[in-house]
Amino acid sequence: MRGIEVVRNERKVLKLHNYFVIYAGVALRSFTGGKNVIRKARQGEHTTLTSISFHSKSHWEYPESYMQVWQDELTITPEYLESHLVYVFEEDGRVVAYYSLVELLYDQEFSCVTLQQGVWLDHMFVLPCKMGQGIGRELFEHCLAVLKHNGSESLLVLADPNAAGFYEKMGCTYVEDYPSTIEGRTTPHLEYRLTAVEPA
Repeated sequence: MRGIEVVRNERKVLKLHNYFVIYAGVALRSFTGGKNVIRKARQGEHTTLTSISFHSKSHWEYPESYMQVWQDELTITPEYLESHLVYVFEEDGRVVAYYSLVELLYDQEFSCVTLQQGVWLDHMFVLPCKMGQGIGRELFEHCLAVLKHNGSESLLVLADPNAAGFYEKMGCTYVEDYPSTIEGRTTPHLEYRLTAVEPA
């Protein structure tokens, strides 16, 4: 991590589907050097972020039928930007990646799967042409800094199977496989512990 500046205290309303929660956050700006910066997403950038979502997901050469199932999930709306904590990676004035967080105040059932209480990484996408350049690592480290400033104990992740290795390299621990929205497919659930677990 190459320098974190606390900008201001603010309260964020985060949402997962139709469930709203209040997230008391410390907004951070991460300076990566040169003209690159990690900053809060701005209203009006939803189209750019949606494009990044689809291009990044398509990098794994999923069939069009899968992409259709994921269309709503991958689409970022102005309402999403208002209700989620979203940060973008801007390179030379161009947004090339982003991540978003959501906090569940209690366990929730979604598509026959129980998502546990806690802070979840809702999205993290990097344009394919920018993959392998350390942008994902910088976004993840920025995400952890945000959570640490807010006293979170862990970060929960439902990862694309192709991205599970990245999260494990970043220190996440595999927990179990969850059923996917695609029949016959599973999604790995991982966790990053921000605080040490007390021995039993």
